[in-house]
Amino acid sequence: RGCADGKKQKFWKTKAETSSPTVSTEALFLTSIIDALEEREVVTLDIPGAFMQADMDGEVVIIRLHGAMVDILLEIDPDKYTPYVVTERGKKVIYAKLLKALYGTMRAAKLFYDLLSRKLQEWGFVINPYDPCVANKMIKGKQCTIVWHVDDLKISHKSPDVVSEIIETIAKEFGNEAPLTVTRRKVHEYLGMTLESGRKGP
Repeated sequence: RGCADGKKQKFWKTKAETSSPTVSTEALFLTSIIDALEEREVVTLDIPGAFMQADMDGEVVIIRLHGAMVDILLEIDPDKYTPYVVTERGKKVIYAKLLKALYGTMRAAKLFYDLLSRKLQEWGFVINPYDPCVANKMIKGKQCTIVWHVDDLKISHKSPDVVSEIIETIAKEFGNEAPLTVTRRKVHEYLGMTLESGRKGP
């Protein structure tokens, strides 16, 4: 995957402008308890190339491409990229303006968070006032809950059909470049933890 070094941007951006919230451990545990108590259908999924789906919001970030990356671009379309090649210290270089939030840039995670949370609200979800990475929506008389850590989501609802509909909605918005990675079973490996549902305790 493409990656940029965000170090040069630290002098220009505050922590508030670059920090992306992630689901708290407490919220993840509490929602998992609710999942178990209500015997919900639980799905975890990963959004591929998440950051690159978020637009740069007016900020100008220039990246310097060199070496093999320049050679690849020239091989793909020499007519298009040759006019932009400059030589620095005997090496071919291309300077490019980012249109998308490239992984490694300072604000990439925050821009994707803003995009995802905005879409969830457009779909009728309400962001939890105590945790900005928990969203709920009443569907068919039951609560649907989505929690997320950057691009890793956990979705739950009593009805498997509702969960399928939510996955389809997310896929239409974020799965156009590559399919979502969806895990649909009783045991989930999520954020370094093993979550198991469907087995009642003593």
